[in-house]
Amino acid sequence: MRYSERVSDAKTLPDLWLISDERNDARLEASLRRLPRGSGFIYRHYHLNDPDRYQRFRELLCIAKGCDHTVILSDSALTAREWGADGIYGSPRALYPRRRDLLHIATAHNMREIGQANRIGADVIMLSPVFPTKSHPGSGTLGPMRFLMMAKYAGVPVIALGGMDQQYSKQLRWNRWAAIDGLSAGHLRPEA
Repeated sequence: MRYSERVSDAKTLPDLWLISDERNDARLEASLRRLPRGSGFIYRHYHLNDPDRYQRFRELLCIAKGCDHTVILSDSALTAREWGADGIYGSPRALYPRRRDLLHIATAHNMREIGQANRIGADVIMLSPVFPTKSHPGSGTLGPMRFLMMAKYAGVPVIALGGMDQQYSKQLRWNRWAAIDGLSAGHLRPEA
């Protein structure tokens, strides 16, 4: 498995990833503290204006780093460096050109996007939606069989996203997963 130079020297890729959203903002501090040490955190917070988004990131970064979490920013590589994030998150097109000093998590929903992520040299692919989600009610899902088939074609580690929680992770038999609601403080079980 290939990882960006900065992250591969510092730590291994986390299995568990919490993604920020307007819906879980009030619970993020508690959620970050309850995650197992060394988990991953992806900061999005698209609902905030730039100054407020930066301020909220700084607050959460302090907590996340205190728990030894990997912190990824959904923004440009330049902004990720300026803000002190470990990497960036987004569509394969948004991650190009590749920056070797940041972890790149490419989002994918189909085989074409998996191919794009492989071509740009993404470190990780976040493949979704595996199961029905609150963020996209009524949308189609990959389902377990299609998810597993598609994940085989990724040239890098794959993180399952979309309706994921501890129960679905066990059902899917996939240890590397991410969630918004499924890892919020009220939903996270201590054995996670």
